[in-house]
Amino acid sequence: MDLHTIDSVLIARDRADLSGLGAADGLMAGGTWLMSQPQPGLRRLVDLTGMRWPDVVVSAEGLEVAATCSIERLINASYPPEWEAVNLFGQCARALLASFKIWRTATVGGNICLGLPAGAMISLCAALDAELLIWRGDGTDERCAITEFVTDINETVLRPGDVLRAITFPSAALSQPAVLRKIAYSALGRSGALVTGRLDGTDIVLGITAATRRPIVLRVPADAERAHEAAAAIPGAQFHSDAHGTAAWRRAVTWQLVRGVADELTSGRP
Repeated sequence: MDLHTIDSVLIARDRADLSGLGAADGLMAGGTWLMSQPQPGLRRLVDLTGMRWPDVVVSAEGLEVAATCSIERLINASYPPEWEAVNLFGQCARALLASFKIWRTATVGGNICLGLPAGAMISLCAALDAELLIWRGDGTDERCAITEFVTDINETVLRPGDVLRAITFPSAALSQPAVLRKIAYSALGRSGALVTGRLDGTDIVLGITAATRRPIVLRVPADAERAHEAAAAIPGAQFHSDAHGTAAWRRAVTWQLVRGVADELTSGRP
């Protein structure tokens, strides 16, 4: 896509280069969405890859992923063997239904910042207690959960001048058993509903995305019936309709996906 309104491109090298950003500045890392359609409101592109943030940083506390890290890099990096939940990285990426060419370029942060219900990296954040680091335009830092970051369809807490810097997954969540279930109208269609589950001691942590207008995280006792009841209590207004599913259908299949996730996680428990 030719972005004919763009007058200049800035390759950011440090945080000082990000000062003064406004609504006419388009932040770019992979650019797979930015370059896919006209951007009439933009006058300048700001390339974040010049910041050279490390893609992934593994520590005893967990995993820090740069917003500019590609989805392919996230999937293929080496992680400690005790991090059982790493299996969700590839599963969430495949839920994106993008080719390997897109994986090589599309970034974790870009997928999150779009704020779309079926955002695969949003689902991953909901599954694993991710903490997002925002560089605010006024020079301050802010950390929040994905349930606070995405506020509605295609809406986030980011304001003009803000930059998503990194996503951190705690080692405790990464070390717990986790499963994913999704459904779509067609085998190769966009996810109509996606549910992740993680066994945290005597609780199940459920991440519900794609079906809802914003990500929802529920913590319930490790019992399939209790999990189903918690999902059934989500207000109907939280579910949305589009070409990939009606709200009523999404609500019904989410209940079933939650039950399946809970059954699998608790099947080995006494």
